[in-house]
Amino acid sequence: MRKSFPIFLVCALIVPVSSRAEHKPLHLAIGDPDRKDREVGVILDAVVDTRTGEELTPPELATRLDGVKLLFVGESHTDIEFHRVQLRILEELRRAGRKVLIGLEMYPYTQQEVLDGWVAGHYTEDGFIEVSEWYDSWSYHWDYYRDIFLFARDRGVPMYAVNTPREVIRAVREKGFENLTEEEEAHVPPEVDVTSDEHRQLFRSYFDDDDPLHSHMTDEQWEGMIRAQATWDATMGYNSVKALEKHDDPGTILVVLIGSGHVAYGLGIERQAERWLDGGMASVIPVSVRDGDGEDVTSVRASYADFIWGLPPVTDPLYPSMGISTREVEGEDRRKVIYIAEGSPAEEAGFEIGDVLLTMDGQEISNRKAFAEWMSRKRWGDAATMSVRRGEETVVLEILFRRERPGPHPPTPSPSPTTPPPGRGGDS
Repeated sequence: MRKSFPIFLVCALIVPVSSRAEHKPLHLAIGDPDRKDREVGVILDAVVDTRTGEELTPPELATRLDGVKLLFVGESHTDIEFHRVQLRILEELRRAGRKVLIGLEMYPYTQQEVLDGWVAGHYTEDGFIEVSEWYDSWSYHWDYYRDIFLFARDRGVPMYAVNTPREVIRAVREKGFENLTEEEEAHVPPEVDVTSDEHRQLFRSYFDDDDPLHSHMTDEQWEGMIRAQATWDATMGYNSVKALEKHDDPGTILVVLIGSGHVAYGLGIERQAERWLDGGMASVIPVSVRDGDGEDVTSVRASYADFIWGLPPVTDPLYPSMGISTREVEGEDRRKVIYIAEGSPAEEAGFEIGDVLLTMDGQEISNRKAFAEWMSRKRWGDAATMSVRRGEETVVLEILFRRERPGPHPPTPSPSPTTPPPGRGGDS
């Protein structure tokens, strides 16, 4: 078995997704009543219109999107094939004569000025990564997204940050809407719909019953997570519509690049955005024809997305992951380990739940950004020395970034929690 180390809701909730739960969200009888009782095939390198079952080429997909103003393209954050699909869609829409805008989950809308500067050519690549705080806003390796950002800069394609500050989503989860401060409330859209039972069903489907982080959660804790997820979706939907409203051209289309879990079944960002949008919406979710455990994925529920794009089998992420989830230590500028993926480099190195990260290769790891930046320098085959605080002791751990050897039926060349679960791979 070849394992991945998926993280779903990385920005706010830090929720690992088990590979055993990977297929379940693809086959739920929820969403569009006209499609939820049937399945459609997943065909490698083909786009399937789930309403009709037709197989389309990428240029035909662009034509089929005539009249759509808001397009959601799902991703598994650490699978490069998903990002290649996103770029291809952007290219084909431009070839079809559409005025294309790009919406980005990975930045809060408070970073819009920096994105404008990138598109205008005001920054070098390294300068943009630093000034935009890429590794604070988003822990995934820049190179997964690099070609998309270069495409936008080189062609003058506007990019819009549609997310909200991470701490706002955390506040909604922990305090509820009624206890937000005025400052926190200012970042939340006028309406957030938390009433969908189908959205609850989808959200819970991403986790196994024996998930170590969530199997003992109370109903109140689950509701807090669902409330936060709905707020996250609503904020990104609201900001996407606001971005569209800045452009009068009737041929304008905003393509939102976002974790597949926010798109699936139209129950996330699409359901939240429809109250503000005067125009058509559609969704494309790529699906790998074989998952990370080597199991074939031959079909999905037709209501999963408007279009399914068949991708090659899942492989290991291009860049290594330790396989941990962390959260802030209360009262300290430190990160504490709250989850360790089975078979991960972190487990092999001897990490334990509760370890507080101190240094990597002698450099202080004081926050999420520092950790993500140091991880971005690692490649498969590298090693690292990390010190952690374990109780009253400082423990030094040696980490080898090595992929698990494939089993008898390895996949051949994303999570989520993401997917596929939204958001495969990465550490937080």
